[in-house]
Amino acid sequence: MTNPQPSLTQPSIPAFHVMTKPVGPICNLNCTYCFYLEKEKLFGETEQFRMADDVLENYIQQYIEQQSVPEVSFAWQGGEPTLLGVDYFRKIIELQKKHANGKKITNAIQTNGTLLNDKWGEFLAENDFLVGLSIDGPPDLHDAYRVDKRDKPSSHLVIRGLNILKKHKVEFNTLTVVSRKNSQKPAEVYRYLKEIGSGYIQFIPLVERDADSVAKNLGLDLSQPPELQKVERNRLVTEWSLVPEDYGQFLVDIYNHWVRHDVGKTFVQFFDVALGNWMGMSGALCVFSPTCGTAMALEHNGDLYSCDHYVYPKYKLGNIMNQSIKSMVESKEQRQFGQDKLSKLPKYCRDCSVRFACHGECPKHRFMKTPDGDPGLNYLCPGYKRIFNHMKPTMDIMCQLLRSQRPASDVMQVVAQQPDLAPMAPPKRNAPCPCGSGRKFKACCGR
Repeated sequence: MTNPQPSLTQPSIPAFHVMTKPVGPICNLNCTYCFYLEKEKLFGETEQFRMADDVLENYIQQYIEQQSVPEVSFAWQGGEPTLLGVDYFRKIIELQKKHANGKKITNAIQTNGTLLNDKWGEFLAENDFLVGLSIDGPPDLHDAYRVDKRDKPSSHLVIRGLNILKKHKVEFNTLTVVSRKNSQKPAEVYRYLKEIGSGYIQFIPLVERDADSVAKNLGLDLSQPPELQKVERNRLVTEWSLVPEDYGQFLVDIYNHWVRHDVGKTFVQFFDVALGNWMGMSGALCVFSPTCGTAMALEHNGDLYSCDHYVYPKYKLGNIMNQSIKSMVESKEQRQFGQDKLSKLPKYCRDCSVRFACHGECPKHRFMKTPDGDPGLNYLCPGYKRIFNHMKPTMDIMCQLLRSQRPASDVMQVVAQQPDLAPMAPPKRNAPCPCGSGRKFKACCGR
């Protein structure tokens, strides 16, 4: 398939990301809060939720060929992708080798871990997969919502899977959904994740609205994105969704420990992305970037959607069996989707002092009104203001350290001298630098 000609008015997009769902929404668990399980209702009753061989090869070939970068990263998700079995993923590896054409190919798989065994461990290690393991904290917090089809706990099965990964030395990180329940115990969650060996931690805020009438007409129990909600716009969030202020405090409590003890040792995605934005390098994570639109979702049947959170008929870009991925990501509709994140940001957000760190976060969460009465305010805004304003003094110091070609972890020497992490006043320019270098502040971290 030949690549389409780039638009005369828009530059060609050299690289993009697709979250691939070869098993669709099918999963062996029945997590209370999962927004994707119900996507099964968008397909026919006789649907076979398994990406067919011709669709799989077409996708792999396109995804490699149509990106102008030396390294191409595949991300496999679901549902639960391990339901397909190891042999299915062996086929994926062979197809990637067939179409690599000199490019480096990497793979990541997001899993609940409950089906992992030695066969999986050997395969993942042999093929250098990065595994994202879903775990919401200690068993009592994890099992509150992450249950199987019989409403039985799953934490013991996840830990069994984690031990398989450790046994075979498979690289992994953890993904923790922050709900109304575990948001109340940040120290317990963070300590547990470190105890089980997670060196890279992702926190995903849980925000889901009860179904409006439009969503119910599609057979869905959860509401659609804000712009699709033509009626009942002010419906409340589900009982398991976060309270914004609680999420802000959850992050503050973990940050206070991290910035004192774990900088450079434990990588928390939220803090790493924030530091990048503080350094003026926004773009590492779509939700905290000014625009979006280059991170899409591919369903098992080849249908490509604007985003993982926008798998609705309106946001179907097409099917890879009759359109190229590149033509869809560069389409007028998808470019507009990505630009809307910026253009629809209300004035209240545009004037915000921490806009550079937040950029309005994900449009999926923009269903509140600003104090001025304008639509489009992010539901989590109070929480983000809390954490970003709290971390500002130490983020500023880390930026100064990095610009002085020193490691950000030196910030721990500074905060060790602070009795608390209330907003810190910077030292006077001629005072000794609090990092302990022996130089004046103006010639060290304050340079």
